[in-house]
Amino acid sequence: MTLIFYNLALLTALIASAPWWLWRMMTTHKYREGLKERLGEVPAVLARIRSHGSDPVIWLHAVSVGEVLAVSRLVSELDWAFARHRLLVSTTTNTGQALARERFGASRVFYCPLDLPWAVHSYLHRLQPRMLILAETEFWPNLLSGCFHRNIPVAVVNARISDRSWPRYQMLKPLWKPLLGQLSAVLAQSEVDAERLLALGCAPDRVAVAGNLKFDVRIAEETDITKLLKMLSIDRRLLVAGSTLDGEEEALLEAWPQLLARDPQFAMVLAPRHPERFSAVAALLARSGFPWVRRSDWPAKPVYVLEPLKSGEIVLLDSIGELASVYSLASVAFVGGSLVPAGGHNPLEPAQFGVPIVMGPHYSNFRTITEDLRAHNAICITRREELAATVIDLAGNHSKAAGTGLRAKEVFDRQAGATDRCLTALRALIENRAR
Repeated sequence: MTLIFYNLALLTALIASAPWWLWRMMTTHKYREGLKERLGEVPAVLARIRSHGSDPVIWLHAVSVGEVLAVSRLVSELDWAFARHRLLVSTTTNTGQALARERFGASRVFYCPLDLPWAVHSYLHRLQPRMLILAETEFWPNLLSGCFHRNIPVAVVNARISDRSWPRYQMLKPLWKPLLGQLSAVLAQSEVDAERLLALGCAPDRVAVAGNLKFDVRIAEETDITKLLKMLSIDRRLLVAGSTLDGEEEALLEAWPQLLARDPQFAMVLAPRHPERFSAVAALLARSGFPWVRRSDWPAKPVYVLEPLKSGEIVLLDSIGELASVYSLASVAFVGGSLVPAGGHNPLEPAQFGVPIVMGPHYSNFRTITEDLRAHNAICITRREELAATVIDLAGNHSKAAGTGLRAKEVFDRQAGATDRCLTALRALIENRAR
């Protein structure tokens, strides 16, 4: 009965918002991309997988870039462990789709259908997955219900309930409880996440703390942009500001003259979180008076004609999936989404390289990780008005910076192992299903 009310509410919301969606699709490409797939049209390459009776399917869903990065090692381990299965990966966002295609191969990556009964039915009917794996907490009632009706086990890896979403889940507990109670395995990031998932209705014997998959994601080799930046910044120290949101670029530019006055050897790599903001940030840099360059302009030029980075120059990293490797070059890393009340982004990417990290006070999305780093004096938390002083303190105190970075790497290394724990649990589900 609850599912009926959910679908009625969903249909009413779609009808009411249809003019807005039509306008966005006409004016913005990203709203048109993958629309047929989202509405239930299974891509031909996926449809052929089942029509020709090939290996059974495991469906893994990773919403966007962060989730794709988090499961990247798990995907490779699943490929090896379940060699007789075909692992398919879906995403929700365009940026996640692009990165997943690059990392896992376009032939097995698709857009997740909208949580409409007919769209979900189309995919479950054509793919007939042996298991659905959800990354983090991408719960959709029709998708879950469709799996349960078909006796398809559903596992959640890297499961978490953020501080920001927790009140909303509590309000909708009557909707979630009958669904979450049927999940086959819930592998939580932390004890807090496990407790919240149990409170929402997950079965106690199916919830375990496996840790955070992002601690297992290590950059194995330098990317092309990292190699190029290393060449162009040979006489520079780099402040790498990653995943920045609106308002944070202005704060960094306000602090920039003070840092340069203290150490003119600095240049900055600025990586906005959302691609749709690249143009706005470029316009901001153009008005700033600082020398700057777009990363996207470099491929069109031979390496030998590119000039080394100047003192105070800013590189706008207007690309997807390159930030994690670029952090390895940083003398200091700023992790964005944290000076503004947006919950922060992942400090593990710079931590794995032993880079000293600066974040703002808003880090609820990564509270467990950040508090662990704070407990080991492995991160600097600062407010906007103190940003310049904090970065200057780290930049000018090499011993403090090195110690902070080393402790961050030690925290990162100690937390490894979530992938193996998830793999063990998923293997048990597949083996039980085969019996």
